[in-house]
Amino acid sequence: MQLSELSYWHPVCDDHALVHAPLPVQVLGQDVVLWRDLQGKAQALHDQCPHRGAKLSLGQVCQGALQCPYHGWTFQGTGQCVQVPAMPDFTPSAAQQARAVAVQEAYGLVWVCLQTQEGSALTTTEQVLPPFAAEAQAQLRKLNAGPYEVATSAPRIVENFLDMAHFGFVHAGWLGDAAHAAIPDYQVQATPQGFKLLNAQAWQPQSSALATQGAMVAYTYEVSQPYAAVLTKVPSPDSGVKAGYEESIALFIQPVTPEFCRVWFRMAIADFEASAEKVLSFQDTIFLQDKPVLESQRPRLLPLQAGAESHVAVDKGSVAYRRFLQQRGITFGVC
Repeated sequence: MQLSELSYWHPVCDDHALVHAPLPVQVLGQDVVLWRDLQGKAQALHDQCPHRGAKLSLGQVCQGALQCPYHGWTFQGTGQCVQVPAMPDFTPSAAQQARAVAVQEAYGLVWVCLQTQEGSALTTTEQVLPPFAAEAQAQLRKLNAGPYEVATSAPRIVENFLDMAHFGFVHAGWLGDAAHAAIPDYQVQATPQGFKLLNAQAWQPQSSALATQGAMVAYTYEVSQPYAAVLTKVPSPDSGVKAGYEESIALFIQPVTPEFCRVWFRMAIADFEASAEKVLSFQDTIFLQDKPVLESQRPRLLPLQAGAESHVAVDKGSVAYRRFLQQRGITFGVC
Protein backbone atom coordinates (compact mmCIF):
# COMPACT_ATOMS: atom_id res chain seq x y z
CA MET A 1 0.00 0.00 0.00
CA GLN A 2 1.30 3.46 -0.89
CA LEU A 3 1.07 6.13 1.80
CA SER A 4 1.82 9.77 1.18
CA GLU A 5 3.81 11.99 3.52
CA LEU A 6 0.46 13.47 4.68
CA SER A 7 -0.38 10.14 6.33
CA TYR A 8 2.47 10.34 8.85
CA TRP A 9 3.08 12.23 12.09
CA HIS A 10 5.67 15.01 11.98
CA PRO A 11 7.31 16.88 14.90
CA VAL A 12 6.78 20.64 14.87
CA CYS A 13 8.05 21.99 18.21
CA ASP A 14 9.38 21.10 21.65
CA ASP A 15 6.54 20.46 24.08
CA HIS A 16 7.75 23.24 26.41
CA ALA A 17 7.65 25.74 23.50
CA LEU A 18 3.89 25.33 23.17
CA VAL A 19 1.95 27.48 25.62
CA HIS A 20 -1.56 28.96 25.59
CA ALA A 21 -0.60 31.64 23.03
CA PRO A 22 -0.90 30.78 19.32
CA LEU A 23 2.24 29.23 17.83
CA PRO A 24 2.57 29.25 14.00
CA VAL A 25 4.52 26.38 12.41
CA GLN A 26 4.96 25.06 8.91
CA VAL A 27 5.14 21.42 7.86
CA LEU A 28 5.08 19.92 4.37
CA GLY A 29 4.71 23.45 3.05
CA GLN A 30 1.44 24.01 4.95
CA ASP A 31 0.80 26.58 7.67
CA VAL A 32 -0.50 25.27 10.99
CA VAL A 33 -1.29 27.06 14.25
CA LEU A 34 -1.01 25.38 17.66
CA TRP A 35 -2.06 26.38 21.16
CA ARG A 36 -3.02 24.83 24.49
CA ASP A 37 -6.61 24.83 25.73
CA LEU A 38 -7.74 25.43 29.30
CA GLN A 39 -6.80 21.86 30.24
CA GLY A 40 -3.31 22.31 28.78
CA LYS A 41 -4.04 19.97 25.87
CA ALA A 42 -2.40 20.74 22.54
CA GLN A 43 -4.75 21.86 19.76
CA ALA A 44 -4.02 22.53 16.09
CA LEU A 45 -5.75 24.04 13.05
CA HIS A 46 -4.71 24.99 9.56
CA ASP A 47 -3.57 28.60 9.94
CA GLN A 48 -6.33 30.22 7.90
CA CYS A 49 -9.71 31.53 8.94
CA PRO A 50 -12.52 30.18 6.72
CA HIS A 51 -14.26 33.58 6.81
CA ARG A 52 -11.78 35.89 5.04
CA GLY A 53 -8.55 33.92 5.02
CA ALA A 54 -6.63 35.76 7.76
CA LYS A 55 -3.93 33.92 9.69
CA LEU A 56 -5.42 32.58 12.90
CA SER A 57 -1.96 32.64 14.51
CA LEU A 58 -2.19 36.46 14.61
CA GLY A 59 -5.15 36.13 16.96
CA GLN A 60 -5.42 35.17 20.60
CA VAL A 61 -6.61 32.34 22.80
CA CYS A 62 -9.89 33.08 24.58
CA GLN A 63 -11.21 30.61 27.12
CA GLY A 64 -9.23 27.83 25.51
CA ALA A 65 -10.43 28.58 21.96
CA LEU A 66 -8.61 30.42 19.17
CA GLN A 67 -9.95 33.81 18.09
CA CYS A 68 -9.28 35.18 14.60
CA PRO A 69 -7.59 38.63 14.64
CA TYR A 70 -9.76 39.98 11.81
CA HIS A 71 -13.42 39.63 12.85
CA GLY A 72 -13.10 37.70 16.10
CA TRP A 73 -14.51 34.41 14.86
CA THR A 74 -13.54 31.89 17.52
CA PHE A 75 -12.71 28.23 16.94
CA GLN A 76 -12.29 25.15 19.07
CA GLY A 77 -9.55 22.61 18.35
CA THR A 78 -12.08 20.53 16.42
CA GLY A 79 -12.41 23.44 13.99
CA GLN A 80 -15.95 24.22 15.18
CA CYS A 81 -16.72 27.94 15.13
CA VAL A 82 -18.28 28.83 18.48
CA GLN A 83 -18.58 32.59 18.17
CA VAL A 84 -19.21 35.24 15.49
CA PRO A 85 -19.09 38.51 17.49
CA ALA A 86 -20.85 40.61 14.82
CA MET A 87 -23.83 38.20 14.98
CA PRO A 88 -24.08 36.92 18.56
CA ASP A 89 -27.17 34.78 17.87
CA PHE A 90 -25.82 33.21 14.67
CA THR A 91 -25.09 29.49 14.67
CA PRO A 92 -22.21 28.75 12.25
CA SER A 93 -22.67 25.86 9.86
CA ALA A 94 -20.30 22.96 9.27
CA ALA A 95 -19.07 24.77 6.16
CA GLN A 96 -17.84 27.60 8.38
CA GLN A 97 -15.46 25.46 10.41
CA ALA A 98 -11.70 25.87 10.40
CA ARG A 99 -9.70 22.87 9.18
CA ALA A 100 -8.67 20.69 12.10
CA VAL A 101 -5.22 19.11 12.35
CA ALA A 102 -4.53 15.97 14.37
CA VAL A 103 -2.03 16.67 17.16
CA GLN A 104 -0.38 14.72 19.98
CA GLU A 105 2.65 14.89 22.27
CA ALA A 106 5.41 12.30 22.62
CA TYR A 107 9.19 12.10 23.09
CA GLY A 108 9.23 15.66 24.45
CA LEU A 109 7.83 16.99 21.14
CA VAL A 110 4.52 18.07 19.67
CA TRP A 111 3.48 16.16 16.53
CA VAL A 112 0.89 16.84 13.84
CA CYS A 113 -0.63 14.78 11.04
CA LEU A 114 -2.11 16.61 8.07
CA GLN A 115 -4.14 13.74 6.62
CA THR A 116 -7.78 14.80 6.62
CA GLN A 117 -11.10 13.39 5.55
CA GLU A 118 -14.13 15.59 4.90
CA GLY A 119 -12.50 18.49 6.73
CA SER A 120 -11.87 16.64 10.00
CA ALA A 121 -8.64 15.31 11.43
CA LEU A 122 -8.38 11.66 10.38
CA THR A 123 -7.13 8.99 12.74
CA THR A 124 -6.31 5.54 11.37
CA THR A 125 -4.25 2.58 12.50
CA GLU A 126 -1.71 3.57 9.85
CA GLN A 127 -1.07 6.83 11.65
CA VAL A 128 1.36 5.86 14.38
CA LEU A 129 4.30 7.82 15.69
CA PRO A 130 7.80 6.79 14.66
CA PRO A 131 8.65 3.97 17.10
CA PHE A 132 11.42 4.47 19.65
CA ALA A 133 11.64 1.34 21.80
CA ALA A 134 14.27 2.83 24.12
CA GLU A 135 11.70 5.33 25.39
CA ALA A 136 10.25 2.61 27.64
CA GLN A 137 13.64 1.59 29.10
CA ALA A 138 13.92 3.24 32.51
CA GLN A 139 17.63 2.43 32.75
CA LEU A 140 18.37 4.82 29.89
CA ARG A 141 18.52 8.59 30.24
CA LYS A 142 16.38 10.59 27.76
CA LEU A 143 17.45 13.90 26.27
CA ASN A 144 16.43 15.90 23.21
CA ALA A 145 18.98 17.70 21.04
CA GLY A 146 17.92 20.41 18.62
CA PRO A 147 16.10 21.74 16.82
CA TYR A 148 18.70 22.27 14.11
CA GLU A 149 17.69 24.19 10.99
CA VAL A 150 19.06 22.75 7.77
CA ALA A 151 18.67 24.02 4.22
CA THR A 152 18.15 20.67 2.54
CA SER A 153 15.46 18.04 2.12
CA ALA A 154 14.37 15.64 4.86
CA PRO A 155 15.39 12.55 2.83
CA ARG A 156 18.95 13.88 2.43
CA ILE A 157 19.16 14.16 6.22
CA VAL A 158 17.84 10.64 6.82
CA GLU A 159 20.23 9.19 4.24
CA ASN A 160 23.16 10.94 5.94
CA PHE A 161 22.05 9.49 9.28
CA LEU A 162 22.16 5.97 7.79
CA ASP A 163 25.59 6.51 6.20
CA MET A 164 28.68 5.31 8.11
CA ALA A 165 31.25 5.80 5.34
CA HIS A 166 31.45 9.55 6.05
CA PHE A 167 32.47 9.11 9.72
CA GLY A 168 36.22 9.11 9.05
CA PHE A 169 36.04 12.33 7.05
CA VAL A 170 33.19 14.57 8.23
CA HIS A 171 33.63 13.43 11.85
CA ALA A 172 37.37 12.68 11.90
CA GLY A 173 38.63 12.47 15.49
CA TRP A 174 35.08 12.26 16.80
CA LEU A 175 33.18 9.37 15.24
CA GLY A 176 35.85 8.07 12.89
CA ASP A 177 39.32 8.28 11.42
CA ALA A 178 40.41 8.32 7.77
CA ALA A 179 42.98 5.61 8.54
CA HIS A 180 40.14 3.33 9.71
CA ALA A 181 37.57 4.25 7.06
CA ALA A 182 36.79 0.72 5.81
CA ILE A 183 33.22 -0.38 6.50
CA PRO A 184 32.67 -4.16 6.74
CA ASP A 185 29.73 -5.69 4.94
CA TYR A 186 26.37 -5.42 6.68
CA GLN A 187 22.88 -6.78 6.12
CA VAL A 188 19.66 -5.11 4.96
CA GLN A 189 16.58 -6.80 6.42
CA ALA A 190 13.01 -6.01 5.40
CA THR A 191 10.49 -5.40 8.20
CA PRO A 192 6.70 -5.01 8.05
CA GLN A 193 7.10 -1.24 8.44
CA GLY A 194 10.30 -0.68 6.45
CA PHE A 195 13.80 -2.08 6.89
CA LYS A 196 16.77 -2.53 9.22
CA LEU A 197 20.53 -2.36 8.70
CA LEU A 198 22.10 -5.12 10.82
CA ASN A 199 25.69 -5.60 11.98
CA ALA A 200 26.74 -2.26 10.55
CA GLN A 201 30.19 -1.58 12.00
CA ALA A 202 32.48 1.42 12.09
CA TRP A 203 35.70 2.18 13.97
CA GLN A 204 35.46 5.08 16.40
CA PRO A 205 38.26 6.84 18.34
CA GLN A 206 36.05 6.82 21.44
CA SER A 207 33.22 4.39 20.94
CA SER A 208 31.06 5.85 23.72
CA ALA A 209 31.17 8.41 26.50
CA LEU A 210 32.37 5.63 28.82
CA ALA A 211 34.96 4.07 26.49
CA THR A 212 38.69 4.14 27.28
CA GLN A 213 40.00 3.45 23.77
CA GLY A 214 39.04 3.30 20.11
CA ALA A 215 37.12 0.28 18.87
CA MET A 216 34.71 -1.05 16.29
CA VAL A 217 31.12 -0.18 17.13
CA ALA A 218 28.17 -2.27 15.96
CA TYR A 219 25.19 -0.27 14.74
CA THR A 220 21.62 -1.28 14.04
CA TYR A 221 19.56 1.19 12.06
CA GLU A 222 15.81 1.03 11.58
CA VAL A 223 13.59 2.99 9.22
CA SER A 224 9.81 2.67 9.47
CA GLN A 225 8.69 6.14 8.37
CA PRO A 226 9.94 8.49 5.63
CA TYR A 227 11.48 11.25 7.74
CA ALA A 228 12.63 9.39 10.85
CA ALA A 229 15.18 6.72 11.76
CA VAL A 230 16.62 5.08 14.87
CA LEU A 231 20.10 3.77 15.56
CA THR A 232 21.20 1.57 18.41
CA LYS A 233 24.89 1.01 19.03
CA VAL A 234 26.72 -1.43 21.26
CA PRO A 235 30.51 -1.04 21.67
CA SER A 236 32.62 -4.14 21.08
CA PRO A 237 33.91 -6.17 24.09
CA ASP A 238 37.45 -4.81 23.68
CA SER A 239 36.36 -1.17 23.91
CA GLY A 240 36.79 -1.01 27.69
CA VAL A 241 33.06 -0.46 28.24
CA LYS A 242 31.25 -2.67 30.73
CA ALA A 243 28.82 -5.25 29.35
CA GLY A 244 25.28 -4.06 28.78
CA TYR A 245 26.11 -0.50 27.77
CA GLU A 246 24.13 0.70 24.78
CA GLU A 247 22.46 3.80 23.50
CA SER A 248 19.72 4.59 21.05
CA ILE A 249 19.33 7.78 19.08
CA ALA A 250 16.22 8.66 17.11
CA LEU A 251 16.24 11.17 14.27
CA PHE A 252 12.97 13.10 13.97
CA ILE A 253 12.56 15.66 11.17
CA GLN A 254 10.07 18.47 10.57
CA PRO A 255 9.95 18.83 6.77
CA VAL A 256 9.12 22.54 6.57
CA THR A 257 9.51 22.93 2.80
CA PRO A 258 10.91 20.50 0.22
CA GLU A 259 14.37 22.00 0.77
CA PHE A 260 14.32 23.18 4.39
CA CYS A 261 13.93 21.22 7.65
CA ARG A 262 14.14 21.36 11.41
CA VAL A 263 15.77 18.37 13.09
CA TRP A 264 15.64 16.81 16.55
CA PHE A 265 17.50 13.88 18.07
CA ARG A 266 15.89 11.90 20.88
CA MET A 267 18.74 10.34 22.85
CA ALA A 268 18.50 7.36 25.20
CA ILE A 269 21.88 6.86 26.84
CA ALA A 270 23.28 4.91 29.77
CA ASP A 271 25.46 7.78 31.00
CA PHE A 272 23.77 9.50 33.94
CA GLU A 273 26.99 11.14 35.16
CA ALA A 274 27.74 13.65 32.40
CA SER A 275 25.85 16.94 32.53
CA ALA A 276 23.08 17.52 30.03
CA GLU A 277 25.12 20.43 28.68
CA LYS A 278 28.07 18.14 27.94
CA VAL A 279 25.95 15.48 26.24
CA LEU A 280 24.09 18.02 24.11
CA SER A 281 27.28 19.90 23.27
CA PHE A 282 28.70 16.69 21.80
CA GLN A 283 25.56 16.15 19.71
CA ASP A 284 25.71 19.80 18.57
CA THR A 285 29.30 19.30 17.46
CA ILE A 286 28.50 16.17 15.45
CA PHE A 287 25.46 17.55 13.68
CA LEU A 288 27.05 20.92 12.96
CA GLN A 289 29.83 18.98 11.20
CA ASP A 290 27.15 17.33 9.04
CA LYS A 291 25.21 20.52 8.31
CA PRO A 292 27.53 22.28 5.82
CA VAL A 293 28.02 19.07 3.86
CA LEU A 294 24.28 18.41 3.77
CA GLU A 295 23.59 21.95 2.62
CA SER A 296 26.23 21.65 -0.11
CA GLN A 297 24.60 18.63 -1.77
CA ARG A 298 22.94 19.18 -5.13
CA PRO A 299 20.23 18.60 -5.83
CA ARG A 300 18.88 19.26 -2.38
CA LEU A 301 15.97 16.99 -3.21
CA LEU A 302 16.95 13.32 -2.96
CA PRO A 303 17.07 11.74 -6.44
CA LEU A 304 15.14 8.49 -6.67
CA GLN A 305 15.68 7.72 -10.34
CA ALA A 306 18.06 4.88 -11.16
CA GLY A 307 21.43 6.24 -12.25
CA ALA A 308 20.88 9.74 -10.88
CA GLU A 309 23.77 9.24 -8.42
CA SER A 310 26.49 6.61 -8.16
CA HIS A 311 26.25 3.77 -5.65
CA VAL A 312 28.77 1.22 -4.38
CA ALA A 313 28.21 -1.82 -2.14
CA VAL A 314 28.62 0.12 1.11
CA ASP A 315 25.72 2.36 0.02
CA LYS A 316 23.13 -0.42 0.11
CA GLY A 317 21.48 1.16 3.14
CA SER A 318 20.94 4.33 1.10
CA VAL A 319 19.60 2.28 -1.80
CA ALA A 320 17.17 0.52 0.55
CA TYR A 321 15.99 3.90 1.86
CA ARG A 322 15.39 5.28 -1.63
CA ARG A 323 13.45 2.16 -2.54
CA PHE A 324 11.42 2.53 0.67
CA LEU A 325 10.44 6.09 -0.29
CA GLN A 326 9.38 4.96 -3.75
CA GLN A 327 7.27 2.14 -2.31
CA ARG A 328 5.52 4.57 0.06
CA GLY A 329 4.73 7.03 -2.73
CA ILE A 330 6.68 9.85 -1.09
CA THR A 331 6.96 12.98 -3.25
CA PHE A 332 7.94 15.70 -0.74
CA GLY A 333 11.71 16.21 -0.64
CA VAL A 334 12.55 13.91 -3.53
CA CYS A 335 13.02 14.25 -7.27
